[in-house]
Amino acid sequence: MHTCGGCSWIGMPYRKQLARKQQMVEELFGPVIAEFGWGIAPDAVLGMRMLDAPGANGDGADTAGDVSASPALASDPLRTATVTIADGKLAAPRGFRHKAATPFAPGPEGTVRGGFYARGTHDIIVVPACPVEAPGARQILNDVARLAGKLGIPAYDEDRGQGILRYAVLRLGWRRPEGMLTLVTARRNVPELNELARQLAAAHPQLTCIAQNINGRPGNAILGHETRPLWGSACMRDELLGCTFEISPTAFYQTNPQHTEVLYRLAIEGMGLRSGDVLMDAYCGSGTIGITAVHAARAAGRDVRLLGVERNPAGIADARRNAELNGLAGSCEFVAEDATSYLRRAANTGAHVDVLVMDPPRAGSTPEFLAAAAAMGPRRIVYVSCNPATLARDLADLGRAGYRLVRLTPVDMFPHTEHIEMVAVLER
Repeated sequence: MHTCGGCSWIGMPYRKQLARKQQMVEELFGPVIAEFGWGIAPDAVLGMRMLDAPGANGDGADTAGDVSASPALASDPLRTATVTIADGKLAAPRGFRHKAATPFAPGPEGTVRGGFYARGTHDIIVVPACPVEAPGARQILNDVARLAGKLGIPAYDEDRGQGILRYAVLRLGWRRPEGMLTLVTARRNVPELNELARQLAAAHPQLTCIAQNINGRPGNAILGHETRPLWGSACMRDELLGCTFEISPTAFYQTNPQHTEVLYRLAIEGMGLRSGDVLMDAYCGSGTIGITAVHAARAAGRDVRLLGVERNPAGIADARRNAELNGLAGSCEFVAEDATSYLRRAANTGAHVDVLVMDPPRAGSTPEFLAAAAAMGPRRIVYVSCNPATLARDLADLGRAGYRLVRLTPVDMFPHTEHIEMVAVLER
């Protein structure tokens, strides 16, 4: 467990993990809060209360203890799915990662090795199961290695630049018993790859989509630019906050769906949407934040229009399908463009949005984006961040542009690691 390079805090009591993250958040954001005199303190870290979900047992039936069987409970993940250090001794979260991946390397006598990289190396550690991954995930990935070796599909040797099978990336649904497996190969034409997909689908009926991604470039990037279906449908479906989402092999979708509902509910509450509002979802990916927000507003009797911006065309294609899937196509528009470029042009033409929600990559946003956002004058900005350090930097830019931080909530999306996600709510 300690050699795989993943969960460096897994031996630490969960309450102590949350306390450490709380201290880190307060130390990091204290100076910027003091600099602008915002007069708030970060909320308590929202840790994970483990819940079962429909379909988690693989047959689509509700599992024992599932709160989502009640619509009232399902709509309130902030109450049902969270714990804080005030709750005393806490159970350690398990089985929450619904995305799993493995690199491959040549093994003895033509076998294929898959697993995790040992910490600080590219030596593969073979593991039978992972306690933080969704049940059965590691078995599927290990079967890819076993069957590939049996079929004579050689693993990629990164030192020599030879071989075929590089990675496998797996997603398993949380509220739906579906799965999507992407096999990453160094070239397009691979003998026996279709047979590998057929055998994997037969052994694991929860797989509804198996795809091939071609990545012939050297380096550590997992995915290449070309993806094609091998077996089943072109995507999988899952559900968040009462909305159904289609996820394609290369589109972004959160790894921990249970706490994604917590993250999104915080963001939606922070938006304070009103009838007639224009909501911009920047870095929108598959449209999940914006669509759940519009869905929640409609359920509350408020008519809101969504504009989503994302540079990944596959994500935008997913977002458009997802809006249609949830009956919201008439309220949503999605643009495939770099968020900074789009916002700068929109600001220069005098465009206006009422609320801006943004979920940038780990590098954070850009000064140009933040300046353009402020120029468009939304009354609220909701910033969802996977990197507190870049969030603190960007909050200072927004503070100088005339925005005031009114709420800052840490969310423990990745228990047993040092990572923490944040939701910041700012008002003009």
